[in-house]
Amino acid sequence: MTTTQNRRSSVSSVVAKRQAMAADNNHGGKLTAKKRPALSNISNHTTVSARNSLSQSSKLAPCTSKIVSIKKSISGVSSGTSVLPASSSVRPSSKSTISIQRNDAAVPKITAVPLSAATCSMDISPSHSDGSLVSMDESMSTSDTVRSPEVEYIDDHETAAVDSIEKNVCSTLYISEHVKAAGDICKRDVLVDLESGNKIVNIDNNLVDPQLCATMACDIYKHLRASEAKKRPSTDFMEKVQKDINPSMRAILIDWLVEVAEEYRLVPDTLYLTINYIDRYLSGNLMDRQRLQLLGVACMMIASKYEEICAPQVEEFCYITDNTYFKDEVLQMESAVLNYLKFEMTAPTAKCFLRRFVRAAQGLNEVLSLQLEHLTSYIAELSLLEYNMLCYAPSLIAASAIFLAKYILVPSIKPWNSTLRHYTLYQPSDLRDCVMALHSLCCNNNNSSLPAVREKYSQHKYKFVAKKYCPPTVPVEFFQNISS
Repeated sequence: MTTTQNRRSSVSSVVAKRQAMAADNNHGGKLTAKKRPALSNISNHTTVSARNSLSQSSKLAPCTSKIVSIKKSISGVSSGTSVLPASSSVRPSSKSTISIQRNDAAVPKITAVPLSAATCSMDISPSHSDGSLVSMDESMSTSDTVRSPEVEYIDDHETAAVDSIEKNVCSTLYISEHVKAAGDICKRDVLVDLESGNKIVNIDNNLVDPQLCATMACDIYKHLRASEAKKRPSTDFMEKVQKDINPSMRAILIDWLVEVAEEYRLVPDTLYLTINYIDRYLSGNLMDRQRLQLLGVACMMIASKYEEICAPQVEEFCYITDNTYFKDEVLQMESAVLNYLKFEMTAPTAKCFLRRFVRAAQGLNEVLSLQLEHLTSYIAELSLLEYNMLCYAPSLIAASAIFLAKYILVPSIKPWNSTLRHYTLYQPSDLRDCVMALHSLCCNNNNSSLPAVREKYSQHKYKFVAKKYCPPTVPVEFFQNISS
C-alpha cells in the first residue's frame, strides 16, 4: 500500500485521465487531456458571457423608444388633424440624432402603434430626463389618440386575483390591523417550553418538502431499524475468519478510502456503504493483505454505482491504486463481492439514522445547526476506523454521536430529552457504553497515526469541528433514563 503523499498525487492525477477519456469520444480516439473547470468557474463563465452578449446586443440594437415632444396644433388647423412641431425629433442614441423638418401642411391623424416590449425598453426616466425634452405639462398634446384612458379595465378573473392577493398581504403583514392572530407564537418560545416540560416535538409536520417524506418517515425508519440487524457484518471475523490481516490493516485501508472519497467528492453514504460491503465480505471470505486494497476499491466502485449520480470509472479506481491492480482484477473482485452479498446492496448505515436524529435534536429550530450536524458526522466517521465499534448497531452509533456532539457543544445541559428518546427509541442508559467508546476516540484522535478524518473535518466547510475541545469526562448523571 502506497504512502499518503503518493496516494493523494495519484488520486489528483486521475482527473486528467478521466478528462482525456471523455475527450476521446469527441476527437475520434485521440486522447487529449483538457482541464475541466470547477462548477463555480462554469457558473462565472456563463454569467460573464451572458453579460457580454447583452452588452454587445445593446450596442448593435440601441433602444429607439425615446420621448417625442408633441405640441398643440397651431390655430387654423382642424381638430381632426395634427402637425409635428419643428423641434420634434427621435433620438435613438446619444451619438446620432434624426430630426424631422417642419412642414406647415396638415398631416393625417396620428395613430398610436404599440411597441414591442421585448425589443425596446425605456432607459430614460422622467425624473432623469435632460433639458431638451418637453416635460409632462399642459404643452403636451390633448389628442384622444395619445391620451391614456382614465379608467383601467380589469376582467373578472384579474379582479378576483387582485382581491385574493390583497387579503393575503393584509393577513400576513398586518397592514390594516396590527392585531396578532391567536395561536401565533414564536417557535423558539415553544421550543423552550417543550424542552423544559419534556414534551415531544413533532418533526414530521412539514408536508410541503417532498424530500422529508413526512407522511411515511416513521414507517421508513421502522423498517431500517428492523433490517439493520440483517445487513450487519460479523463482530469477530478478524479472530475467526481472517489470518493474514488484522484490525490495524483494516483501519489503514479505511483511512485511505476517506481520502479517496474526499478527493472525488463522493457523498457520505458512499463511504459508509463501502465499509459495510468490506466488512460483510471479510466476515465470510479469507483475504490476504496484498489484495485488501483491491477489495476496498471494488467495494467503493459498487457503492459509487449505487449512490452517485456520476460514478468514477473502473480505470480511475485502477489509477488511484497507482496501477497496482489491472482492470480485469477490479472487475473480478466486484463480481465476487456482488455474488457473495447476493446483490443485497441496500444496507442501513449510521448516516441513514443521523439525518433523522439530527432533525430530532434540532427540535423546532428553524435554522439547522451546522456545528451539530458536522460534529455528529465527524464522530460517526471516527467509528468507521475502529474495528471494535462493529459490536454496536448503526442506529446506536448514530444516537451516541448525537449525545456526544450535544455534550461537546453545550457541556452544561443534558444532551438527551424526550424528543430524542421518542425518535431514536434509546434511553441514555442504552447509549452509555457506545458514548464512552466514541468519547475515547475523540479524545485520542489528535495522537492518531491515521489523520484523514481529522484533517477532513478541520476544514472551513466543516466548521473546524475536529478542533473542538472535548471534555475529558462525561458526567454520570447525564445517563439517567428519561421518564415517559
